[in-house]
Amino acid sequence: MATQYSREADVALALKMADAADVISMARYQSQDLVITTKPDNTPVTDADKATEKALRDILAKERPEDGLVGEEFGTSGTDAKRYWVIDPIDGTKNFMRGVPSWSTLIALIERNDDGTEQIVVGVVSAPALFRRWHAALGLGAYVSLNSGTPKKIHVSGISTISDASITYSDFNSWDQYLPKVQSLLASANRTRGFGDFWAHMLVAEGAAEVALEIGVALWDMAAISIIVTEAGGRFSSIDGVDGPGHGSGLSTNTILHQHVLDALRVK
Repeated sequence: MATQYSREADVALALKMADAADVISMARYQSQDLVITTKPDNTPVTDADKATEKALRDILAKERPEDGLVGEEFGTSGTDAKRYWVIDPIDGTKNFMRGVPSWSTLIALIERNDDGTEQIVVGVVSAPALFRRWHAALGLGAYVSLNSGTPKKIHVSGISTISDASITYSDFNSWDQYLPKVQSLLASANRTRGFGDFWAHMLVAEGAAEVALEIGVALWDMAAISIIVTEAGGRFSSIDGVDGPGHGSGLSTNTILHQHVLDALRVK
């Protein structure tokens, strides 16, 4: 029989994993001898990505041997288990390589229900070069910690019109037929910024922006992010309105503006 863990215990473990990841990634950040290779999908990977994921796998093997795991660098195992973890050791590898501080480690825990449906129950986004960490657990809210300080509860904004809203996005690559729609949406907003990656979505969760857009993403890019946004009162879906991560794109909003954005991006 599988061991039962409290939600608080799962959060504590995820934060412990984030601590371990921060030590490894920060030790390699801006290193002159950083080792960079190219993966089969033509995206870069560093020795820091690999070392970080290996350390997190080692922790899970010791602390949660019954749980499955999906990792960006070393593959998938045990996802038929009742619970499995989803890890992106360094989200924003290109930033990490260039010395840009907006990169993070993403950690999420997914549970499978008796009916086969799945739900994300814990998420951590740790960005040590920005001195920030966000975390959330299902039903327990979303929080941010600054400089390893006491976690502060966060919530999305109440802005209700796109003309007053701030929109964040990753870049204009890979949008294809959506690009004119995206550009039109950005032109209708009060403010737009290309922060990209995890940070765009965390700004929505904190109420500092209302919309974050991203395309060409995998489950490990969005799993931890999605629960933090939703526990902060926002909504997370694909750009065509499918709730949850793992659908190739990510749209975070303050909930109020979600349908407006979906309508604006709809390709007929």
